[in-house]
This record gives sequence, C-alpha cells and structure tokens, in this order.
Amino acid sequence: MSKTAVITGSSRGIGAAVALRLAKDGFNIALNDLNEGMFENNTIVNDIRALGVEAEIFCADVSRYDQCESMVKAIKERFGTIDALINNAGITRDCLMARMSEEQYDTVISVNQKSVFNMMKLAGNVMIKQKHGKIVNLASVAGLYGNPGQINYSASKAAVIGMTKTIAKELGSRNINVNAVAPGFISTPMTDKLTDEQKAKILEAIAMKRYGTVDEIAGVVSFLCSEDSSYVTGQVIEISGGLSM
Repeated sequence: MSKTAVITGSSRGIGAAVALRLAKDGFNIALNDLNEGMFENNTIVNDIRALGVEAEIFCADVSRYDQCESMVKAIKERFGTIDALINNAGITRDCLMARMSEEQYDTVISVNQKSVFNMMKLAGNVMIKQKHGKIVNLASVAGLYGNPGQINYSASKAAVIGMTKTIAKELGSRNINVNAVAPGFISTPMTDKLTDEQKAKILEAIAMKRYGTVDEIAGVVSFLCSEDSSYVTGQVIEISGGLSM
C-alpha cells in the first residue's frame, strides 16, 4: 500500500527538502503552507510527481485548530492514510526581551508551538486508528541551549521538545513513533539574513566549521520516518555539526 507524509511549512527550505526526500522514499506528499502563492516560484510539486508519487498542496494556517482540522480531513480523504507527519512550520520575530512586544512573543508561540499540538492531535487520531505512524517535530538548538534575542523562538522550540517526549509516551503503545530533530545553523533564507560578522562568530563555535544543509536535515528525518527507526521514540537528535561540544 502507498504511504502518505504530511509536511507543514513545506514551500521552501527544510520543509521542501524533507518533502523531496520522503518522495524519493516512496511517500505520497501532502504539502502545506499558508497559501498557494508561497508555491508559485518553485517547482516542488512537479519535482515530487516526477519521482513517481503523488503530491498535493493543502493551504492552512497551522496555528489555527479549525484550519488544521479541515486540512487533515481533506488529506485523509485524498490519500486514505497519514503515515508520517513532519511538523516543520515555523517563524522568527527576533528581539531582545526588553524590547520584545507581546505580539512578537505570542505570534511565534502560536505558529511554532500551537501548530505542533494541533497537528499531532488531529493527525495522531488518524494514526491511532491505523495503529501505526511516524511523527517528527522540528525543534532547534535554540530550544536546547537558548539564544540571545530569541526568547520567543527558544521557548517555542523547548516546548516542542517537551511535547515530543510526552506524546511519545502517550502514543508508543499504539505503534506510533514520535521524535524531534534539533537543527543548528543551516543554510536557509533565515541564515542568509545574518551579517558577515554574525556568520563568522557562529562558525567559530561549530566543530565542523561550516553550516549544515537542508538535505542533511532531510536525511535524518527520512531515517525517523523509516522502519529502520521502529524502536526509536521520544528522542531529540541534534544536527548541528558539533555546535554544543
């Protein structure tokens, strides 16, 4: 039987790389982002279909429970199963705490944390009925070690780590694996905004002296969505080139 993977925030960056990798692994792909316009300037749907699997775009604001509910229902009707869920949607609103507004804090928590609850609950209910499933949540080294100017982002990603461990315990008996990956500094549009001085300072702290790639994140997610990880759950895999050493 065909398998289906749902990847939130998958119009670009890590989400798009994960979608392509899981398509190569034989999954049909349910892509998600806020609106169709976010997919206009890329070829991801055609690239996935060229691999011999199916792909569809499902637009939703994953911070909204009602929109997630409608999306999960539509995905189940379209593909029949939800075998893997990758919670990748995320934003930043960086600012030192003394200057951070309540809106900056609340927006990041809503998108980065609440979306994970929404999707784990709704897609998890499908997986419970199927008696199998893989959930992979995108955390961050900021959630493990903190990062100045990112109290909102760090809080959201630390919460995702706690949520991952909790739901791994709740769903383990249902043959559902729940894990997280914690990327370090990865070459994405987010890191492109850093100054040369900021980039040089970051590289000094990385043992491998380079940024990671989105494909390196996708490779670990692929493992966690495969049967090779059938006895792996509740884990947080740091992918940072030795940032924490």
